[in-house]
Amino acid sequence: MKTVACIIQDGFAPFEFGVACEAFGLDRSDDGVPNFDFRVVAPRIGVVPSKIGFSVNVEHDLSFAYEADLVVFCPLPRSHWDRIDPLVLDVARDAVARDAWVMSVCSGSFILGAAGVLDGRRATTHWMYSDVMAEMYPQIDIDPDVLFVQDGKIITSAGTAAGIDACLHLLRQELGAELTNRIARRMVVPPQRDGGQAQFIDRPLPVVPNDLLSAVADWAVEHLRDDLGVEQLAARALMSPRTFARRFKAEYGATPAAWLARQRIIQAQRLLERTDLPLEQIAEECGFGSAAVLRQNFARVLGLTPTAYRSRFSCAEETAGAESAA
Repeated sequence: MKTVACIIQDGFAPFEFGVACEAFGLDRSDDGVPNFDFRVVAPRIGVVPSKIGFSVNVEHDLSFAYEADLVVFCPLPRSHWDRIDPLVLDVARDAVARDAWVMSVCSGSFILGAAGVLDGRRATTHWMYSDVMAEMYPQIDIDPDVLFVQDGKIITSAGTAAGIDACLHLLRQELGAELTNRIARRMVVPPQRDGGQAQFIDRPLPVVPNDLLSAVADWAVEHLRDDLGVEQLAARALMSPRTFARRFKAEYGATPAAWLARQRIIQAQRLLERTDLPLEQIAEECGFGSAAVLRQNFARVLGLTPTAYRSRFSCAEETAGAESAA
């Protein structure tokens, strides 16, 4: 992926637009991250008003979007959903037809719905609008509870910050876990939220943060090779297994088992990228137990074998050279 077109239209949402700019438009070459040819485009060159009173002067029309490797669709106000510019709908259809990456943030999925490219596919949108989308586009399999959905090369995300998670998910497929983690660190966001995590958690801003749960989560990441069950984690949190599981999901948006599985995948990605350890040893280090189980989890989550992932993203030689120089 080398070229990215971000489409905005009259009434675009500034935050979601900023997410795309932050994820794909910044120069991070000083951090070893390759730059994208990122351009903001619109149906017509000139001033495009946002939904909150300021405007953006767009210098590119939609022609660049017809050749971009990724096309991002920013959300529009609800009043615009039934009158989306036909020129934008044509871009969406073309991008899917030529197998480019396509991403919608929040209610940008309504643009893809109007273009017909989500028919027969699984998708998501902001939970507030999922019923409206189901009514307008019954051909779409809508999952209202997740952060983002990838169906083929189409990624739809839930509201606001979930767009960041969707961008990092795509970057992880294109750049690997190590470089994506660098991007996440620069953005000061967690790199590991999985798409299947709930859109909202019971207590997103707890009055008193649960230090015990945070300490247990930190400890678990350092002990992924161990056999970690709810009973062991609950004991460290000084809770019953049932209470621990309930509180963990309320604060982390995922069950302890699902959260642990994702941490193990991330650690395996790092080891595959940065070391030449054999698969059996990586599986043991990450708590999968065997290379076969590692392969199963990789195929399920990433759609790649560990060997293919290493071949694509390995930076072991670069890392070894840097350590030798140091």
